Amino acid sequence: MRLFAVSDIHTDFDENRQWVDSLSRADYIDDTVLLAGDISDVLARVEECFEQFCLRFKNVCFVPGNHDLWVNRCGSPTSLHKLDKVNELCRQYSIQTQRCTIGETEITPLLSWYDYSFGELNDTLRRSWMDFKNCQWPAELSSAEHICRYFLNKNHSLSSSPRRKVSFSHFVPRIDLMPYYIPPKYRFVYPVLGSGRIDTQIRQLQSTIHVYGHSHVNRDIVLAGVRYINNAQGYPSEKWIKSKLLCILEDL
Repeated sequence: MRLFAVSDIHTDFDENRQWVDSLSRADYIDDTVLLAGDISDVLARVEECFEQFCLRFKNVCFVPGNHDLWVNRCGSPTSLHKLDKVNELCRQYSIQTQRCTIGETEITPLLSWYDYSFGELNDTLRRSWMDFKNCQWPAELSSAEHICRYFLNKNHSLSSSPRRKVSFSHFVPRIDLMPYYIPPKYRFVYPVLGSGRIDTQIRQLQSTIHVYGHSHVNRDIVLAGVRYINNAQGYPSEKWIKSKLLCILEDL
């Protein structure tokens, strides 16, 4: 049994949906895949993606990304209501959204958000970041920090165990995962990439591997004893990203 990972599938784009449809229905029948968020803001496309992966993999694990919680095209009053709908789809398709053990490996999905701890929110970001228009939050979640804490507090059972541990989140767990070669003109998005609080939970779990997404900057790097992996599908315009499933463990 192998473990694969992919994030940011963005099936709103025909090319990305076609990539999902092109995946083999024979090669992965004994394997597990981690879907690290950002499938689509349209529930029907999320369901279609779930169905396609469930036809191909023995086990599918999922955490939502920011696009999955947009409400502008679904009619949900808040992004938490949208999350309820996404979770209901996960239940219908028997997709894992909680800590589970597969073979000898413990897999822990970590809900998360960003909290501006990676940089200062500026006017360019305020004008351009689509979450500010497409997510809606209840009054008690009045800031990014409140939203981030809300999701991280949903991650229960963080105690360590003797098993091999893999965790995954949509958002970036530490800013030094962003490589030095990112041009300064693009770094204005750093405040909305993630939170160091995610990494605190990773360390509490004592994960050996952590998969994340969101940045569309693919990496496979070891920092302070943890292997961090980002394998984003990305947008069709991001020609430097090669569409692929990434095998991160050969033997679960």
